[in-house]
Amino acid sequence: MTLINLRNLGVTLGTPLFENLNLTIDKGDRIGLVASNGRGKSTLLAAMAGAHDTTTGEITTARGLRISYVPQHVPEDLMPLSLYGAVLGALDAETAEMESWRVDIVLEDLQVPTDYWQRPLTDLSGGWQRVTLLAHAWVSEPDVLLLDEPTNHLDLHRIGILQHWITTVARSTPMMIISHDRAFLDEITNRTLFLRAEKSQIFPLPYTPARDALDELDIAAARQFENEVSKANQLRRQAAKLKNIGINSGSDLLLKKNKQLKDRAEAMIQAARPAHQDKSAGQIKLTNSGAHAKALVSFDATAIHVPGGDMLYSMQPSWISPGDRVVVLGGNGTGKTQLLTRVMQALHADHPTIRVAPSAVTGVSDQALSQLDGYKTPLDAVTSVSDIGDQNAHAQLASAGILFGMQDKSISALSGGQRSRLAMLLLRLAHPNFYILDEPTNHLDIEGQEALEHELLTHDTTALLVSHDRTFVRNVGTRFWQIVRKRLVEVDSPEPFFAEQMEG
Repeated sequence: MTLINLRNLGVTLGTPLFENLNLTIDKGDRIGLVASNGRGKSTLLAAMAGAHDTTTGEITTARGLRISYVPQHVPEDLMPLSLYGAVLGALDAETAEMESWRVDIVLEDLQVPTDYWQRPLTDLSGGWQRVTLLAHAWVSEPDVLLLDEPTNHLDLHRIGILQHWITTVARSTPMMIISHDRAFLDEITNRTLFLRAEKSQIFPLPYTPARDALDELDIAAARQFENEVSKANQLRRQAAKLKNIGINSGSDLLLKKNKQLKDRAEAMIQAARPAHQDKSAGQIKLTNSGAHAKALVSFDATAIHVPGGDMLYSMQPSWISPGDRVVVLGGNGTGKTQLLTRVMQALHADHPTIRVAPSAVTGVSDQALSQLDGYKTPLDAVTSVSDIGDQNAHAQLASAGILFGMQDKSISALSGGQRSRLAMLLLRLAHPNFYILDEPTNHLDIEGQEALEHELLTHDTTALLVSHDRTFVRNVGTRFWQIVRKRLVEVDSPEPFFAEQMEG
């Protein structure tokens, strides 16, 4: 049974975000919505929820259909409320008075601890605010659920709870889900929509096999385009020969034939479509300047403490060699970032148990992207850390997805994805041979994540990193250090840790 039907749908905001989109949502659908940042994903969900106008086409829904939309950010009218009050506010006054127990059930199903229920939303982390928005949407018992980045700010354990909730409590409710978490999409979707300005593609598959199918289509389209252009060029060459012969012989027939061939060639060029290329998000490029030391970082027996406080965990003698990409695994609050902080401190001052090789040139990116602090504009940042000159700086920023009009604006005006790409650009310009990366895929779309992975692997970079992105860790990690009962130990694989954290 069709619940929502999108017919020839399009949205233009200056330029077309997407057009001629045709899609049906039926019972049992779990659709992953994938596109680069700024390509209209959130706009499409808002349009389906009736919160955004479309430029062309129409959206029809089954009679009486209830659609709940979970946006990325908490609406201002909810922020003064408690977590419980925000969820209760989704019900009309009579229902809220007579059936407030529905809020209790929703919060229990989402495993929200009771001591969080009366806390103001302003005091809660971004992760708990995301959970609150989901509960707010679910308590009204929708027929269709639209989720915009539901895993943002969630740790692995909370992502596991969300996955379990979707596949159990909410299993009979159709959903469309925007997410840059590829592992999450693989677990909970059965269809994937790749939203494009032209010719969006839908596959009855989770993300990874759908992406493989999309790549095959794009490769076939690229070959077809090359063949059509080759045929058109051949016709042009034939037309040129006929033109010369016709002029020399004075044959009107050959000149007419020349025009016909030229017209056919131009028609073929006009009809040919190049393969899809979405460069709107920019590129991520890294370098690895190399190091001669056998170990870039060496650890004696080391204890990691809360700053000025208790010991978090200890580690035995270890090292990081060129080419190692060491991933630190551990639950929230166990002290993963503290290890990265101690290594960074050892770069600038003698540390009793951590030694960094003199040849190490370090590039650092933390969760808050603090390496951007102190710079007024993207152009100021690039020209301050390098001597490449303004013209080259403009080109480098454009290649990172920060177009000319944004390069002289305040860094605070950039989107999260643009800030992440600027941070990666500044790292590359420092020519490091050792990267320290704390949640580097935060705010990056899937295209950006894949570009970062490609650069780390292509240049065989050395890195110490923390990430909750399972696909990223699986793709780039070569060694894994896990915090287990106040000890940091090396493990063969991240999979047991992932499985433990994901248990809902």
